[in-house]
Amino acid sequence: MQAQQLKQIDVERFMNEQSFSSFHRIIFAVCVVVVMLDGFDTAAIGYVAPSLVSEWNVAKPDLAPVLSAALFGLAGGALSAGPLADKFGRKAVLIVSIVVMGASSLLAATAGNLSGLTIWRFMTGLGLGAAMPNAVTLMSEYCPVRIRALVTNAMFCGFPLGASFGGFLAAWMIPQLGWRSVLLLGGAAPLALAAIAVVVLPESARYMVAHHYPAERIRAVMKRISSAASDAASFVLHEHEPPSAIADKRGLALIFSRNFIVGSLMLWIAYFMGLVIFYGLINWLPLLLKETGLSAQRATMISALFPLGGIGAIYFGFLMDRYNANIVIAIGYVLTAVFVYLVGQTAGVLLMITVFVAGVVMNTAQSSLPALAAAFYPTRGRASGVSWMLGIGRFGGIAGSFLVAELSRRQMGLDEIFLVVAIPAIISAAALVVKQVVHPHAAPHSVAKDLPAH
Repeated sequence: MQAQQLKQIDVERFMNEQSFSSFHRIIFAVCVVVVMLDGFDTAAIGYVAPSLVSEWNVAKPDLAPVLSAALFGLAGGALSAGPLADKFGRKAVLIVSIVVMGASSLLAATAGNLSGLTIWRFMTGLGLGAAMPNAVTLMSEYCPVRIRALVTNAMFCGFPLGASFGGFLAAWMIPQLGWRSVLLLGGAAPLALAAIAVVVLPESARYMVAHHYPAERIRAVMKRISSAASDAASFVLHEHEPPSAIADKRGLALIFSRNFIVGSLMLWIAYFMGLVIFYGLINWLPLLLKETGLSAQRATMISALFPLGGIGAIYFGFLMDRYNANIVIAIGYVLTAVFVYLVGQTAGVLLMITVFVAGVVMNTAQSSLPALAAAFYPTRGRASGVSWMLGIGRFGGIAGSFLVAELSRRQMGLDEIFLVVAIPAIISAAALVVKQVVHPHAAPHSVAKDLPAH
């Protein structure tokens, strides 16, 4: 009887019964570097902006297309990569995306004017936008459900860490090596990572089962997780999801289906509004602080404290695995509104503390949404669901960049600018409350309770 059971493995249950092994750590390491590179490259242009103003003798409003070009690319990359990954696999789309990201950043470093830089920043964004959702999806599909939010959030901490590291590094590199050196580094590192990923990354086992790959190919990957899979003759995938009315739907058809559409819309709104805040501040905070009389280097250093606060997402992941994930993140956005508003009311040392705390709560809440989305969708639409949330959200980044530019053009004071920028956080919190009301049983912790706690 036992031998008979070993011939077929339910991948969902098998994954959830495993400990977090060296196999998982390899995937985690590659994916967290992908997310760090995304954060570094996305933020780099904001730190480069003051150098562009002086070297190319352009006005601040003229930088808006350059600052937002990568965001348009990010949106396009994310919206297309999810459906592609649901069709062709997570690994292939992820590696191609990393290569596009690296090559385009190298070419951006050769630009001689705003138009050329805008084009290559857009192409860099395409790679960035496609890479991150696939990294999130691949990690979440290998992680045991009892710690999925914790691990996914820990991985996503790479984004604010990469952005913050980019700020500190740029503050040193630009005076020493020029602004182009930042983009060169942002291009060389992804190309090196792509070469490593080709060798060490597996394709998602859940994806392979859902797409009826040969048993021997699935077995080869599953044996790397546990030798218990060595004798399996076949593999199945039984996931918690709404009834059979959507059993024939995949990719975009699934995320737009009646069972998921409200939750999808609420995730999009929450992520969109969060990125209005993040990109509005990451792109313009150095310039806004410089206008208060701070030196360019000090303004950059203080601004770099904002994305550094994203390390708090690890704690939120812990809470999401134990309590209602929608409500946990909604509380994070309410706190975000409070502290972003306070940034415009402080100065001196208190300003540094407030910027850091605002970054902690804002980035913690924002970095938790990919884990929430990954848990909300089944394998047949997970890459599309996560990537469309990230893709739609990127338009919030575009809106945030132009919003702060417009507020600055109207010569509003810092207190008024930060009051306006705080409002989207309240909207994000409200969207997650609506998601909870409509999908009360879809929060990650409600699934974890039904599974073994090995």
